[in-house]
Parts: sequence; structure tokens; C-alpha cells
Amino acid sequence: MPRCLIIGCGCRGQQLTRGLIQQGHVVRGTTRALAACTAIEAAGAEPVVADPDRVATIVPALDHVSVVCILLGSAGGSPAQLEALHRSRLEMLLTRLVDTTVQGVVYETRGSVDTALLGSGAELVRAFAARAHAQWAALDADPRDHEHWLDSAIQRVAEVLGPR
Repeated sequence: MPRCLIIGCGCRGQQLTRGLIQQGHVVRGTTRALAACTAIEAAGAEPVVADPDRVATIVPALDHVSVVCILLGSAGGSPAQLEALHRSRLEMLLTRLVDTTVQGVVYETRGSVDTALLGSGAELVRAFAARAHAQWAALDADPRDHEHWLDSAIQRVAEVLGPR
């Protein structure tokens, strides 16, 4: 049974959790806020309090994970915080994925964050996957179209994991 880690397990992450569980996956979901753990757990995921700005808080959640879904396309913060999140912090996270059980990464490339910044993040993920011989997929569905976004996200996870 593949285990997925959803980094940014807010409303869309919880929606994805429910869809992945129906597909037979086990899911962990991260949140910065302890209060959000109840909603993540209600969606069926194991909640983890972790902050993508503090990559070391995410590392323990990688245990036995097959795919990481980075759903930060609509993350909040100042331009400088978002720049760090989708560049230096992302690069640090990707480096930490080496020598883990992670087979691939799904990276959200649409949302309220600047498209150029999301594009550069996608390039970092692509380059990591090439170096690490891992799989990756861009989740480029419009997050405002919930049904299409969910179908696309589930499909990207399946692509990254390959045939079972």
C-alpha cells in the first residue's frame, strides 16, 4: 500500500486525501497549525505538524513514504517568504529526499502564487528527479475547478508511482 505525504494539507490536500484513500493509499498530511490536525485526521490522513519553511520538521514525516505531494501553489506569505518556500526551502527538501523511500514528487504549479515562481519550483523538482532517478509530475490543474483538480492530482500520483 503506497504511502503519500501531502505537504500543505489544507482544504485541497484533505480532498486529495479522501481520493487517495479510495485508491488504496495511506496518507500523511502536514499543517503548520495544531488546530488543523482534527480536520486532517477526519479526512483520513495521519496529521503531522510541520512547516515547509523549517524543512527539518518535515523530515520525520518522510518515513516509509512513496510519493510526496507538494501542494503549496496557493501558500500564503510575503513575496520574500514565498520566494524562499519555492526555491531555497524546496531545494533543501528535495536534497533531504535522497536516500529515503520516496519514489517521486508531485508539485503543484498553479494557484495564487506567482506563476514564474511556481515554474522555477517545478524546474527544481524536475532537475532533482533527473539527478535522483526519481519520478515527478507537475500538478497544473486549476485549483478553482475542484473536481478537475482532484482527478488530475490523483492521476499525477498514479503517474509518479507507475504501474502497480
